[in-house]
Amino acid sequence: MRSFYTTYFQGKSHAKYINPKKGFESYMLHFEGGCTLEIMSRTDVDQVRNSEDREFIGFAHLAFSTGSKDQVDRLTERLRQAGYKVIGEPRTTGDGFYESVILDPDNNRIEISA
Repeated sequence: MRSFYTTYFQGKSHAKYINPKKGFESYMLHFEGGCTLEIMSRTDVDQVRNSEDREFIGFAHLAFSTGSKDQVDRLTERLRQAGYKVIGEPRTTGDGFYESVILDPDNNRIEISA
């Protein structure tokens, strides 16, 4: 996962933090503009969502703005050529945004927008 976000979205990664006592590992990825994404794993986290009050693997939706329609098109094609599944081709949405949607290595939906 870390490699996906550093390669395609230019995230800058800190060293892996490991807490073996708690079964916790994480990377902090920092992006231009100040956004930070923590990619973590824990041995006690459910594989599927089965309760509103417990943590589970995955998230519903993450969006990255590339700044232009051309950038959306180029990054979408680059990801497709690298073998990632494009589930929403580049398009202008009903509310006026230009975007595509791909699946990351864990099948999370990643929106790429202008």
